[in-house]
Amino acid sequence: MIHDPYPIIDSHIRFYQDNGFIKLKQVLDPDTISHYGEEITRKVRELNTLDVPMEERNTYQKAFMQVTNLWRTSDVVSQFVHGKRLAGIAASLMGTESVRMYHDQALYKEPSGGFTPWHADQFYWPLASDKTVTAWIPLQATPLDMGPLAFSAKSHRFTYGRDLPISDESEQMIQKALKMEGFMMYEEPFELGEVSFHSGWTFHRAGPNTTEHPRKVMTIIYMDGNMRLKEPENDNQRLDQETWCPGARVGEVIDTPLNPILYP
Repeated sequence: MIHDPYPIIDSHIRFYQDNGFIKLKQVLDPDTISHYGEEITRKVRELNTLDVPMEERNTYQKAFMQVTNLWRTSDVVSQFVHGKRLAGIAASLMGTESVRMYHDQALYKEPSGGFTPWHADQFYWPLASDKTVTAWIPLQATPLDMGPLAFSAKSHRFTYGRDLPISDESEQMIQKALKMEGFMMYEEPFELGEVSFHSGWTFHRAGPNTTEHPRKVMTIIYMDGNMRLKEPENDNQRLDQETWCPGARVGEVIDTPLNPILYP
């Protein structure tokens, strides 16, 4: 199933381009999620380095356990990340002929895990255009009390707050600004098999996980197959350049072994 085309229609593309995100149902079936989710969870447990007690963590650490580039550590995860179904959706939504990987990351919000503050991902990325999209893939049905991803509709065109990393400050300042501008917040549960896609500049957050079960999520960040590296504008972007685009040169297409073409 991970390679079968998903029926993207014009209304999907219009909604995504107008709002900066979209949620699509039945993108993956339960068997596919179970098969790959089991290996993703195994690798998260193996590779996670966050062992600080919850009460001693900062806001970022309370938000989730974060394990990146799992596709480099497991053939099974690599097969999932190279799936053309999700990558084809990303290409259709962005309107690009091809997409390549920026990186993947698992985001597991533990029981009693805290909220994820408002932020825009592309603050961290040394990428020359906004042709980016993140697939947010829950590995279980995700009710509101588990902390599903929430979006500020149409905020991908709002430039305030783009210089703020994830923090208590970003939560307060961006939330106030979005409310003053009248942007609508979209926060709904995720059914099993439902996947969201959001632009790099779309502001989003997640509530805390107040259940007794972990909120298990895999993400894949796609970029235009012709994406070029820009001169990093902050320390986070410099770190991302070194970590996710090693060997890429400013002004040139990011064509490295860590950034393979995933579609077509």
